[in-house]
Amino acid sequence: MDEPTPSGAPTLLVTISGDDRPGVSSALFDAIADVGSQVLDLEQVVVRGHLTLAMLLAPGPGDDTRLERAVTDVAGQLGLAARFESGTGDNAPRRTGRVAVVLLGAPLLASAVAAVTARIAAHGANIDRIRRLSRYPVTTVEFDVSGADVIVLRRELALESHVHGVDIAVAPAGLARRGRRLVVMDVDSTLIQDEVIELLAAHAGREDEVAAVTEAAMRGELDFAESLRERVAALRGLPESVLEEVRASVQFTPGARTLVRTLKRLGFTVAIVSGGFIEIVADLARELDIDHAHANRLEIVDGHLTGRVVGDIVDRAGKAAALRRFAEEAQLPLSRTVAIGDGANDLDMLEVAGLGIAFNAKPVVREQADAAVNVPYLDAVLYLLGITREEIEEADAADGTPTPAPPIPSR
Repeated sequence: MDEPTPSGAPTLLVTISGDDRPGVSSALFDAIADVGSQVLDLEQVVVRGHLTLAMLLAPGPGDDTRLERAVTDVAGQLGLAARFESGTGDNAPRRTGRVAVVLLGAPLLASAVAAVTARIAAHGANIDRIRRLSRYPVTTVEFDVSGADVIVLRRELALESHVHGVDIAVAPAGLARRGRRLVVMDVDSTLIQDEVIELLAAHAGREDEVAAVTEAAMRGELDFAESLRERVAALRGLPESVLEEVRASVQFTPGARTLVRTLKRLGFTVAIVSGGFIEIVADLARELDIDHAHANRLEIVDGHLTGRVVGDIVDRAGKAAALRRFAEEAQLPLSRTVAIGDGANDLDMLEVAGLGIAFNAKPVVREQADAAVNVPYLDAVLYLLGITREEIEEADAADGTPTPAPPIPSR
C-alpha cells in the first residue's frame, strides 16, 4: 500500500473544461494511468452541459512533463481545455466552523447571491463548495462554508434575507445534517391552507368575528388559551356532523404530501401539533401516515358541540412540550429536531427545536425563527435539510408515485 503523500511533495493541479460527454473522465484517467500518479482530490461539476473537472495529482519523480503532455493530448482530442498548476502537498485542511447556507428565491437574483456571498466573506468564512438543490418551483442553492459561527452568521444573513426578499437558512454542516430526525409541524396555515376553527365558525354564521380573533392571536396580541375559549364558545350548538363536513373541505398546502412522503422515506419521525382540534387533526395524520398528532379536543354532548374544550389547551407551551415528548419517544436529542410553524403560538416549539422554520409566518415569528420559507410550497422545507429536487423525484419515480410539477414562478 502506497504511503500518503508527504506535505512537501510535488503535486499537480489539473483543471479540465469544455463540453461534457460520456467517456471524458475515462479517457483522461486512462492517459494518467499510463504515466502513473496518485489521485489526491477530485471535483467535477456540469452546468448546462459544460464540464469543469479539477484533479489534484501526485506524479512520480520526474513525471510532471510526461503527465502534462498525456493530459494535453487527450484533452485536445476531446476538444477540451487543460490548465496545469504545480505546487506541493495536499489541500490545506478545512477550518472548523462548518455550516450549510441554503439560499432560496423565486426568482433567485444575482444581486441576492452577491449580497450573501459578500456577507460570508465579511464574516471571515470561506465558501468551499456550491451546489444547486432545486430549479422549480423555486431556485435553491447550498453553500458549504467553513470558518463560520452559525449563530452570528445566521443573524447577519437575516438582514440580507429581509433586504433582498429571499429565504436563507444557516445550519451546522457535517454529521449534523445527516441521520434520522424528528420533524414537528403546526397544522392550520402550515400543513393545511385553512384555519379549521374559521371553517367551523362559518357554519355558525360567525366566521368574520372568529377570524379577527384568530389573526390577533397568531400575531401574539392575545393570550392564545383565552382567545381559543372565546372562539370555541362561538361554536356552541353546532351538530357533530359539521366536523365531517369541515374535514372534507380542508385543503393541504401545496407540497405537504411530498414533504411528509419524503421525510418518511428517510426514516424520519413526523408529528403534527395544533391549537386546533383532534377531531380533524387525527384524520389528517392518518391520511398522510404521520406518526404523532396532538391537538385540543372539543366537548360534544348529545351530538352537539358545547362551546368548550376538554382537558388542557394546547398553547405555545403545550406545543413545545409535545415536541420534547416526541423526541424522547424517538430517542432523539433536541438538536436533531425540526419544527415548522407560522403563528405566535409556535414560538416556543421553534425555539426548542434544533432547527425552527417559519413558514409564511407572521413577522414576529419570522424574526425569531432560525430560518424562514416565504413561498407557498411546504416541500421547500426539504431543501433547507439539504435534499435536492432530483432526489425527491427519483424516489417518487422508483415507487411509481406521481410528483406534481408546480409552475416556475414568473418574475
